[in-house]
Amino acid sequence: MIRIGLVGVGKIAHDQHIPAIAADPRFELVAAASRSQPDLGDIPAFHDIETMLAEGPELDAVALCTPPQARRETALAALRAGKHVFLEKPPGATVSEVAELAAVAREHGVVLFTSWHSRFAAGVPQAKAWLASRQVRKLAIEWREDVRRWHPGQDWIWQAGGMGVFDPAINALSILTEIMPDEVFVTDARLQVPENVQSPIAGHVEMTTLGGAQITADLDFLQTGPQTWDITVWTDDGMLKLSLGGAELTVDGVAVEVGENREYPGLYDRFAGLVARGESEVDVRPLTLVADAFLVGVRERVEAFIE
Repeated sequence: MIRIGLVGVGKIAHDQHIPAIAADPRFELVAAASRSQPDLGDIPAFHDIETMLAEGPELDAVALCTPPQARRETALAALRAGKHVFLEKPPGATVSEVAELAAVAREHGVVLFTSWHSRFAAGVPQAKAWLASRQVRKLAIEWREDVRRWHPGQDWIWQAGGMGVFDPAINALSILTEIMPDEVFVTDARLQVPENVQSPIAGHVEMTTLGGAQITADLDFLQTGPQTWDITVWTDDGMLKLSLGGAELTVDGVAVEVGENREYPGLYDRFAGLVARGESEVDVRPLTLVADAFLVGVRERVEAFIE
């Protein structure tokens, strides 16, 4: 049994982490830490991770669901206390701090897991297998959602390090880096940044691979009505499309049976296996693509975002 503590008890923790932990017999949620100190029944809640580690029940692991700007110090506290660490996406505010966390995990002999939940969407494994034997010519990402619906009142997402529209779009980039047979590189970006915040609300990113595939990503954080989370791939032998964030798969317009969508249960299954084997899994490629888009991106100031 892996005794786990949850740090940052917000929307994603309530919607995904707590149910996934409860459904996996290998885990027991024994403590939580959050500034709001939520009522979780018999599970003790503390104001911060330091108090949880010092005064709470014995823990084997910690899952961190805090905003990325606060992730580094929290993760360091857990790793230095000898706890395995599960990082909600994105794993950090910068690429270099994740490398630091990986080094500390090795030093203390504990597991670090940079989780990317969209890679565990039902259609992703079959898409990866199908593309493995084909030459990708072109790939288009359309990731458009309503920030007011999915991130109400979450001011951190607009601050430096919060990534704005790339907070959801990094899910698409995590799928992209999982399914592509070749490595992916950013070549250009156009970012629309509201005049009253630090992070983009929309954007267009161009990428390529060593094989010369043309990759584009069109991103929008203001789409109302039906939400769009699609990846379409044209190859030398047909067209593949992942829809609903990877939950649905079609090949040449024909639906492929992919089974039940179990992203967070899949994440915790992977984490349990890593802990059992004593192996870390650290992949920063999606975060690197975001960082590169910020580095080369041309910024356009647009009207203020008012929630």
